[in-house]
Amino acid sequence: MVNLIWLFFIVAGFIVAAFQGKIDLVTEAVFDGAKSGVTVCFGLISIMVFWLGMMRIAEDAGMLKKLARLLSPAVRFLFPSVPKDHPALGYIMSNMSANIFGLGNAATPMGIKAMQELQKLNPHKEAASPAMATLLALNTASITLIPTTLIAIRMSYNSANPAEIVGTTLIATIISTTAAIMVDRWYRKRYTTIGPGKG
Repeated sequence: MVNLIWLFFIVAGFIVAAFQGKIDLVTEAVFDGAKSGVTVCFGLISIMVFWLGMMRIAEDAGMLKKLARLLSPAVRFLFPSVPKDHPALGYIMSNMSANIFGLGNAATPMGIKAMQELQKLNPHKEAASPAMATLLALNTASITLIPTTLIAIRMSYNSANPAEIVGTTLIATIISTTAAIMVDRWYRKRYTTIGPGKG
């Protein structure tokens, strides 16, 4: 669906530009956009490589395991239906750890693996389980200590202080995570009350 929306905007832009005799502006914008995209990507690659390296050092030093232990009580509270020693919990904690450090791209593979493991526990394969919905909500609205990707984008556009968004991002993500958990709890309660397949 999203692809169709973007296709519509692109085609509509070309048609309008052609009718107004400004097709040269569209061509110029296309090349400028491609150039900006490559520039931003190079900036993101450098930051991502740095933070992924830092994550690897933290992993080798045992910091991620300690963080996982700190997150364990919260994960058990948020995912009560997942057995204690199930592999899904490890992937969930890795996903949450990566999101906390603002490494969305690094968190994605762990999130996918966690979803695959949760699907194995799902009694209704055609619909998402409550645990899967919780993971999706947390992955979307995760608390972020260091917004790595945003800092990289700001650096690529020569921001005077690219890291100044850390405080506001932390506050915003705390609010978004709290809201996500509250809505998730409400829907879980409603789902339990109504029963699967009835609402």
